[in-house]
Amino acid sequence: RLQQAWKAIPHVTQFDKCDITKLDKLRLHIKKINKDDTVKVSLMPFIIKAVCIILKEMPHFNSSLDGSNNNLILKKFINVGVAVDTPSGLVVPVIKDADSKSIKDLARDLENLSSKSREKKILPSEMEGGCFTISSLGGIGGTNFTPIVNPPEVAILGISRSSDEPVYIDGKFRRRLILPISLSYDHRVIDGADATRFTTRFGEILSNLEEISTTI
Repeated sequence: RLQQAWKAIPHVTQFDKCDITKLDKLRLHIKKINKDDTVKVSLMPFIIKAVCIILKEMPHFNSSLDGSNNNLILKKFINVGVAVDTPSGLVVPVIKDADSKSIKDLARDLENLSSKSREKKILPSEMEGGCFTISSLGGIGGTNFTPIVNPPEVAILGISRSSDEPVYIDGKFRRRLILPISLSYDHRVIDGADATRFTTRFGEILSNLEEISTTI
């Protein structure tokens, strides 16, 4: 499937970085006060929420080409797939109506679907209907990578490992937690300017937190 996608889709990848210093402090605080064993407090639910916000603002990222590749289908729902590494290979379970869920709900759904994927209990219906995919290799390592678009979707977001970096702020170098990201997209639907707007907006949301913190 991925080999066919690589051959059929004109891929371009946009690289960027996000300052997630505030976000990680919020994550650690929530982790400290969390008493729900079904919720694993990671960065991914926040990343999913940020993606949902952008898909509403930039609906052509939440689209697909029809079988003739002549018509673009804009979707009114937001289902986000998250790539999961399993002993049997890569699996992409889909969180349905992700935009309507809280950070806690997203964390619970993500943990449930990931566990089912690793245990080979995931259902075909739980891997269908995706609008946009997120692939994270941050738990393994690496600085950047070029994820392959998961058709019929038109874009995929890659998350790499965050690291402390010196950033020049107000005349001084300060230690900030920086997250590398990579957005691969179908150039028939999305151009470089829109891809840059996507990654810039993604960085704004994760850095400032105002929009995410109201949905926790």
